[in-house]
Amino acid sequence: MSEPAKPTRRTGEATHHTVEKRRKMMTPRRDSTPDVAAAITRTHREEWARIVAGLTRRFGDLDLAEEMTADAFATAVENWSVHGVPPNPAGWVTTTANRRAIDLLRREARRADKHREALMLQDPEPADPIGVVEDDRLRLLFVCCHPALSLDARVALTLRIIGGLTVAEIAHAFLVQDTTMGQRITRAKAKIKAAGIPFTIPRAEDLPARVDSVLTVLYLVFNEGYLASGPDAPPIRRELTSEAIRLTRLTRELLPHDAEVLGLLALMLLTEARAQARISADGELVRLDEQDRSAWDRTLITEGLQLLDSQVDDARTRPGRYQLLAAINAVHLAAPHARDTDWARIVTLYSRLEEVDPSPIVTLNKAIAVSEHDSPDVALAIVDRLADTLGGYHAFHVTRAELLRATGRSADARTAYDRAIDLAGNTAETAHLIRRRNQLATSNGERT
Repeated sequence: MSEPAKPTRRTGEATHHTVEKRRKMMTPRRDSTPDVAAAITRTHREEWARIVAGLTRRFGDLDLAEEMTADAFATAVENWSVHGVPPNPAGWVTTTANRRAIDLLRREARRADKHREALMLQDPEPADPIGVVEDDRLRLLFVCCHPALSLDARVALTLRIIGGLTVAEIAHAFLVQDTTMGQRITRAKAKIKAAGIPFTIPRAEDLPARVDSVLTVLYLVFNEGYLASGPDAPPIRRELTSEAIRLTRLTRELLPHDAEVLGLLALMLLTEARAQARISADGELVRLDEQDRSAWDRTLITEGLQLLDSQVDDARTRPGRYQLLAAINAVHLAAPHARDTDWARIVTLYSRLEEVDPSPIVTLNKAIAVSEHDSPDVALAIVDRLADTLGGYHAFHVTRAELLRATGRSADARTAYDRAIDLAGNTAETAHLIRRRNQLATSNGERT
């Protein structure tokens, strides 16, 4: 087999388009064996972030790291289809990406603006210490979550680099055009490079100011895995939820006494514990009240409950967002059956959450608890007041459809289901909503 074309160095938009093109080339060839296809998919899913992070640490260039990693995976598709899967697929891709990066920098070392890279390749001195936790992905997470970047840019860049999502998947999650998201990610990487943001864990005294941003992004990455937004993505992306949990555990090592770090880890574990019961055998989302509770992971539940701070129940304290969300999940998990759920406590916890983290999403979720504790009519009045703010949000229409259904307004419920189906991006959720809509009685009493 002839040697693949050597990569050429690009920056900015050119790099973005090059990486996207090479990522598309990662799809195994039609003549690939199932073993090759599975190995490429598994290695990309499990190792993408680690390889990019390692190259970023070595070469100090996020664009270069991402481009060479994508190039190495594209090369693997061609090479493994002919020569078979190597004994250590991740090592093969890592070595190939490193060699490509070195070759590229050596070719460009003669250019005046490339002296730093050239000297780095020949520098015999050991590298500076890079942090208190020896994990490249955690360091890269702190780079992606630097306060110099906007929150949207932090989340998008983390989903791209740590989560391994494509630009199209991230754009869909943000409800923007692919080109808009590509430009946002390109600008974020350029800002990191221009600002000289170091590839390190912040100093201990700087951690508290940075951790809120990191926790926000970790939670959003977890949520993307918990209910993937892309219509072509698996309904649940366990690689994303697992990586978010792993990085949150490492963040806990940095800040072992931070109540919100503990709260977020508890929230993730208690949520992940239900993953096995959330999708039916035919690929439909299963509602919490319909899940097989015997399928919940009791080991994760036990660990999550042990992390919960008892101060959540202390009226003199002010627990944070993640502590309260974890406490709400704990109430659900404590109920042997859905009918045993302590909805009064959930309403109380959501009221406290509204004080700590007021948002229409929190109020929407509180309305669901109000429906169970009080009545669907009371909850519907709360939800309808959110129409101007959440009219384009699919969960608003899902909630409204269920409340209208509970009050006997089938025609209005069907309209709300239709709108929710139009806005839903997850195939499992769409299947669930279609079934719920089709169960509604028509005006003559028949089912649709």
